[in-house]
Amino acid sequence: MANTQQMANAIRALAMDAVQQANSGHPGAPMGMADMAVGLWARHLKHNPANPQWFDRDRFVLSNGHASMLIYALLHLTGYDLPMQELQNFRQMGSRTAGHPEVGHTPGVETTTGPLGQGITNAVGMALAEKLLAAEFNREGHTVVDHHTYAFLGDGCLMEGISQEAISLAGAWKLNKLVALYDDNGISIDGSVQPWFIDNTALRFVASGWNVIGPIDGHDADKVAAAIAEAHKQTERPSLVICKTHIGKGSPNRANTAKAHGEPLGAEEIALSRESLGWSHAPFVIPDEVYADWNARATGHAAEQAWNDRFAAYQAAFPELAAEFTRRMNGDLPAHFAQTAVDTVVGAHTKAETVASRKASQLALEAFTAALPELLGGSADLTGSNLTNTKSTPNLRFDLQGNVVKNEHGVGGRHINYGVREFGMAAIMNGVALHGGFIPYGGTFLTFSDYSRNAIRMAALMKQRVIHVFTHDSIGLGEDGPTHQSVEHAAALRIIPGLDVWRPADTAETAVAWSVALSNREQPTALLLSRQNLPYLSKRDLGDISRGAYVLSEPKDVGLKKKAQAVIIATGSEVQLVLAAQKQLAEKKIAVRVVSMPSTTSFDREDVKYKKSVLPAGLPRIAVEMGVTDFWWKYGCAAVVGIDRYGESAPAGVLFKHFGFTAENVAATVRAVLAGKK
Repeated sequence: MANTQQMANAIRALAMDAVQQANSGHPGAPMGMADMAVGLWARHLKHNPANPQWFDRDRFVLSNGHASMLIYALLHLTGYDLPMQELQNFRQMGSRTAGHPEVGHTPGVETTTGPLGQGITNAVGMALAEKLLAAEFNREGHTVVDHHTYAFLGDGCLMEGISQEAISLAGAWKLNKLVALYDDNGISIDGSVQPWFIDNTALRFVASGWNVIGPIDGHDADKVAAAIAEAHKQTERPSLVICKTHIGKGSPNRANTAKAHGEPLGAEEIALSRESLGWSHAPFVIPDEVYADWNARATGHAAEQAWNDRFAAYQAAFPELAAEFTRRMNGDLPAHFAQTAVDTVVGAHTKAETVASRKASQLALEAFTAALPELLGGSADLTGSNLTNTKSTPNLRFDLQGNVVKNEHGVGGRHINYGVREFGMAAIMNGVALHGGFIPYGGTFLTFSDYSRNAIRMAALMKQRVIHVFTHDSIGLGEDGPTHQSVEHAAALRIIPGLDVWRPADTAETAVAWSVALSNREQPTALLLSRQNLPYLSKRDLGDISRGAYVLSEPKDVGLKKKAQAVIIATGSEVQLVLAAQKQLAEKKIAVRVVSMPSTTSFDREDVKYKKSVLPAGLPRIAVEMGVTDFWWKYGCAAVVGIDRYGESAPAGVLFKHFGFTAENVAATVRAVLAGKK
C-alpha cells in the first residue's frame, strides 16, 4: 500500500530544497498542493512518462505557474526524463526547471504558465479540442479520443478577469471532461485575501454552468481522489473541486502566511519543517520506497499500449480516418496544401477584385477552410465585421446533452462565437493549438488586440500556430472614432518577438499572408486587415510577396526611362496611395520605386542580399503608413508619412485628407526629401 503522506512530503521537501538552493522561488504553493497532486497524479492521471507526447494522454495544467516546483517534483518522481540534477539547478541558466513551467522546454509540461488566469483558459481550449476531436473521429465501438483535462489553480487565477471569460465559455460548451482543482488557501503576495477577494467562488462557477464539489480537505489525498472520481460522472458540465489547503503546509512558522509564498523558507525553518513532517532525509534525497510509490512508467506504458491496440483496430476498420487523425495530431498540412495555396493566390491575382482586405481574407479562407478540416475559426462577437466565417465553417453548437450538433452529413460546426471575450479567445486558441489536431484562428478589431496582447505574447513564447484576424486596421474605419481607430497597434504587435505580422494591400497579398501563416508550424501570426475597399495592385509576378516586401512598381512602369531617385515603402491600404503619388511625381520627371511591405517581420528575416535588392543603399527612403512613425525609422527612412496622435470621428475620406494621407502630400514629402528639406 502506498504511503500517500510520504509521497506528498517528497514534493514538499523537493520544493523547499530547490527554492532554498536557488535562493529564489515559491515553496508555499507546492507544499500546500502536494496532497492534491497525490490525489490526481497517483490515482487518476493517464500519462506515460516514457512518451510525454502520447496522443490520448490526459492534459495537466498548472495554472498557478509560480508553483512550478510542484510539477517538476511530480515529473521527476513519476519517471519523466527530468533527473534530480535538474531540480538541483532550479531557476538556473540552461536547466530544464525554469522559474515558471515552459512547454517544449521540460518534458511533460503541456503549456507555459505564470501569467495568472491564462493556464485555466488554456485548459478550456485543450478540453474543447478533445471534445471536438472525439466528435469527429470516434466511431461506435472505436473510441480513440478519450482523455481528461485537469488544471490546478489558485486565488490569483480567479482574480484575473480572464478566468471569468474562460469558465463562462467552458460552461456554455459543456466541457464535462474538464476538471479544475482550486487551491483555496486564502493567501496571496499581500497577505490574507479577505480584504480584496470576497467572491463566492462556488456560486460563481455554478452560475457559469459548472458542477462544483466541495469544499473538501485538500490535504486528504483520498478525498481529493474521490472528488475527481465524482467529477468523472459528469456528462454535461465541467467540474470545480474546491480544496481547502494551508499554504506552506508543514512549515511551523510560515504556513498560512504570505511569507511562505515567494521566498525561500531559510535553513532553520526547513529543518523545523522536516521535523514537523517526519521527513528525515537529506536535501534532494528521496527513499527508494517513495520512488516506487510514485513511479508511473509501468502503468503509463500499459495505458498507452492499450490505446495502441485500440488504435490498431480503429486503423483496420477506418484506415482513412486513422491516417487523417495521425496527420492532424502531428500538425502536418495535407499533401495538397501547397497546390491549394498556389491556386488561391493565383486565383486572387487573376480575378483582381477590389474589396476590403477583410473580405480578401474571407475569400482566401473559403479555399483554405474547404481544404483544411483542422481550421477552427471564430470571432469575439464581430463575425459580420471580421468575416471569419465561410461556407465550410458553420457555427459550433452543442445540444442539451452536451453533444456537438452535426449537420446532415455528420459534420459539426467549425466557427466559434466567443462573445465579447478577446483575451479569453486568444488564450483558448493557445490551448487548442497546444492540444493538437486544430489550427485555430479568431477575429476582432485591431484596436482590441490590446485586450489579447499577453495571450498573443504567450503564443509567440510557446511557438504555437495561432492566427489572429484583426480587422478595421486604421483610421480608415472612419466614424467610430479614436477609440476604435488603430494608431499604435501595428507597431506594438511587430515588436513582439516571434510574432509574424502581415498588413496586406490586396487580395493576392492577403492570400499569401494566409498561406504563410498556415505554413508557420512554430509561429503565431497577426493579420491586419482593412474595413475599406482596396483596389487590386498590378504585379509582374507573385513570387516575392511571401518574403515580406517586394518591388511593386519601378519608374519605367509609369513611363520614366531613368533610375529611381527614391524609394517609397508602404503597407496595406496606403500602397494604392503611394502608387498614385508615384504617378504624380513621374509627371514632374521624378523617378521613384514603390515597395509594398506587407510583412515587416518576414522581410526582416530575409538575407542581406535580398534586403539590399529591395531597398538599395544610397536611395532615400520614405515610409507611408497610417500609424505611429517611430517604428519606421529603423529602415533608415528620411521621412515618414504617419500619424502620431489619436484619430477623429469622421468619414474615412475626410480623415485621410485631414491627416495628410493623400497622393499630393506623399509626393510633396518625396520632393522635400530630394530637395534636402526633410
